[in-house]
Amino acid sequence: MTENYIGRFAPSPTGLLHAGSLVAALASFIDAKAHHGKWLIRIEDVDQTRCKKEWAEGILSVLDRLEMKSDGPILWQSQRTDRYLEVIDQLIAQKKVYGCSCTRHTIEEENVRLGAPFNHYPGTCRQGPHGAIRSWRFLTNDTPITFTDRWSGHYSQNVEKEVGDFVVKRADGLFAYQLAVVIDDHDSGVTDIVRGADLIDNTPRQLAIYRALGWEEPTYMHIPLVLNDRHEKLSKQGGARPLSENLLEELNHAWHHLGFAPISAKNPTDFYNQAIPLWQNRFQIAK
Repeated sequence: MTENYIGRFAPSPTGLLHAGSLVAALASFIDAKAHHGKWLIRIEDVDQTRCKKEWAEGILSVLDRLEMKSDGPILWQSQRTDRYLEVIDQLIAQKKVYGCSCTRHTIEEENVRLGAPFNHYPGTCRQGPHGAIRSWRFLTNDTPITFTDRWSGHYSQNVEKEVGDFVVKRADGLFAYQLAVVIDDHDSGVTDIVRGADLIDNTPRQLAIYRALGWEEPTYMHIPLVLNDRHEKLSKQGGARPLSENLLEELNHAWHHLGFAPISAKNPTDFYNQAIPLWQNRFQIAK
């Protein structure tokens, strides 16, 4: 048992809660309760170009009806700009982040010339920007970053070779997800992260930031994605529909996706009370 377990669910309000995001909410909530830990809610609205307050309020309303209560104040990324600035200034002072003048076009041209992957950053501005600074990048190195995922096991990535120096502050002035999520999780004391498998290849970048700052790293569990009819990740951008009014049925659909048999329950709390010991047995968590 992890006595000081703190988990979280961190939806982006680019639409209402749907079947895919419910799976992440349910898995993170049940895992926290199975560990006798805390579960927090964070609204990841750092990208103000895509997020809407009414969608955030809609997500919180559904979570309330699902009886998934945050065990602490709800964190809003849009209110944390000063904190992100503080940390990025620290990283710049330590020469772990540098200014970059590249555009997407110039990066693509350089990758074509080098025969490098399309989304790889070739390190053009490592020795200094070639013009006005547009974005800020984290300086990677050639050491592979590995971790053990609680769902899928060993994972390793050489971030420098596979991704390159990645953006932590965008050209439009917004802070990148990779930086914001690390700062938020650290400041909230999050010890265990349960989220979708599409984010597993982001994890080494985030661990690189943890290590650069000397912060304790969380453990990770990346759960299988809910797919649409085209076998793509079910997403708001891909036309995912909001949850139906039958929330117990929706919970059972999510529970089945995680590999469990249906639960007959009178209400969400009754559902969770039955689900928790099943989760503990499967993942060998002390009761």
